[in-house]
Amino acid sequence: MKDFKRLIVWQKGFRLAIDCHKHCRKLPAKERYELCSQLRRAAFSIPLNIAEGSAKATNAHKKIFLDNALGSSYEVETILLAIIEIYPNEKAQCEIFIDICIEIQKMLTALISKLV
Repeated sequence: MKDFKRLIVWQKGFRLAIDCHKHCRKLPAKERYELCSQLRRAAFSIPLNIAEGSAKATNAHKKIFLDNALGSSYEVETILLAIIEIYPNEKAQCEIFIDICIEIQKMLTALISKLV
């Protein structure tokens, strides 16, 4: 797992983070320091934790970082659901991101189960 960039789950997480970052520009300016800030941090936390975990020597240590990435993916999903509630016109795009989150969650869960 040392070459984290080859992991499909890292690639999907990285792409999700970039896309969420770009999407935040479309939301009202007042959200840039509220929901958008939290969304960006949580989204980038997914690939960052996968990358950091890949450098750990033991499966137990790797698992901690993958668990953190999984938690961040649920955080992203929750923020996206909130955006849909507050800005219904963002529903279509946010649902695409939510589908990607769910895919990442499944991949992380499978990867974590292999480390136990």
